[in-house]
Amino acid sequence: MSIATILSRAQRGIDAPSVRVEVHLGPGLPMLGIVGLPSTCVRESKDRVRAALNDAGFDWPAGRITVNLAPADLPKEGGRFDLPIALGILAASGQLAHRALELTLSRTEFVGELALHGALRPVRGALPAALAARREQRALVVPAGNGAEAALGHPAGTHAATHLRDVCAWLRGGEALAPASAGAALAGAAETADLAEVRGQHAARRALEVAAAGGHSLLLVGPPGCGKSMLARRLPGILPLLDEHDALEAATVRSLAGTGFDAARWREVPFRAPHHTSSGVALVGGAVPPRPGEVSLAHRGVLFLDELAEFPRPVLDVLREPLETGRIVVSRGGRQAEFPARVQLVAAMNPCPCGWHGDASARCRCTPDLIARYRGRVSGPLLDRIDMHCAVARLPAEHLAPDARAGEASVAVAARVQRARALMLERRGTVNAELSPAAVATHCQPDGAGRALLAKAAERRLLTARGHMRVLRVARTIADLAGAERIAVSHLAEAIALRCLERSLDGELDRS
Repeated sequence: MSIATILSRAQRGIDAPSVRVEVHLGPGLPMLGIVGLPSTCVRESKDRVRAALNDAGFDWPAGRITVNLAPADLPKEGGRFDLPIALGILAASGQLAHRALELTLSRTEFVGELALHGALRPVRGALPAALAARREQRALVVPAGNGAEAALGHPAGTHAATHLRDVCAWLRGGEALAPASAGAALAGAAETADLAEVRGQHAARRALEVAAAGGHSLLLVGPPGCGKSMLARRLPGILPLLDEHDALEAATVRSLAGTGFDAARWREVPFRAPHHTSSGVALVGGAVPPRPGEVSLAHRGVLFLDELAEFPRPVLDVLREPLETGRIVVSRGGRQAEFPARVQLVAAMNPCPCGWHGDASARCRCTPDLIARYRGRVSGPLLDRIDMHCAVARLPAEHLAPDARAGEASVAVAARVQRARALMLERRGTVNAELSPAAVATHCQPDGAGRALLAKAAERRLLTARGHMRVLRVARTIADLAGAERIAVSHLAEAIALRCLERSLDGELDRS
């Protein structure tokens, strides 16, 4: 035949739209043309494909070769179309002749970059392609380097190949390609830091437990060296492993990032800690084509912003929308992509430029104006989106002694978190931090005394409507940790205390 069609997948955000690679052999001067909005990388595939076919022992057809990547209005990026273009040329020129060839090609999709000697190299976004192929009930052939990743999304229909010759032999009716396997997921996180290493800081540990149970955002404020970063980095160790749906969502984003993908750890909670010199594009995504940023790479996990006040204010403010909606839309160069961004934000900052405001040592010499400018680097709307604000005090000397009593281990805290999570999931199928206003009205209403306390707090502390809603969600989590069916006054009082940033900063930090 002089026309062949090979099925493949493009990349657009976290989606993998279908692409039909149509190859036509016709009369004319020998040349290869690629149409269908190909990028420079795709246009350069003609040289890679020609070298790979020659090295694999195939003939380069005489005449004019036209490759159409349909649909024509979808931008095509990367080297993922090398393999389908090569197979299309071989099928159109009759070098893959087999009685079941057309049936196999109609039921199989191909993705992979070719080396000059015909070896298959891995590409970004194999997992979204596998998920899309499974929805269409087609098999998928990927490079061996993408096999474990793609098998997570399509375990029964993913085949891995190492060389162009292997794929061609299979299409000719030879030996079948080996099915790809994701392997067994590891039971726990590698080198998980334990909360037992944190001495003292009972109030901060309690706030961390509440945050873990309900998926709430948390701001830790305290002097240098008091353990803010140490606490935050131990949050993943008390969080439950992700369920299959959330884990696949998070793994899909990591697959697009091209930063390396460990299929054995796909169920682990993501933890991202960008430096305070990061740009807004680094946090929310960008480039052409759009790629996910840190807030998307932390999807269904923890985004830790250390030295929060050192981030430029415009950079922090780009987080306001994704923190509220759980998604981010990136538009660059006329292209638009939507990425998930449902993260648990944990931030740490000093109370003033020198870091010692409110400390019992009274060593701070920062003026009120200097302190106000420092705190003003974090905008009010962003602070309003953080559920809990916790003061972390400098530890007394006796807590730092080598023989000081260790704190409660992560495994014990994680057990309580898991029990509270089970109550939440049984009630609404989601963590309390993601409860809708209607669900809050149904499940988070306090009794009469609690309502009076909340009204008093709103009047004195000027809670916004958003802050009012977040206090109720945190109170519901505190009640779940206690195994209580209704929100009591004590639960609400603790939630309100965890919302009072001004008191935590301006008063002397209590020792824990």
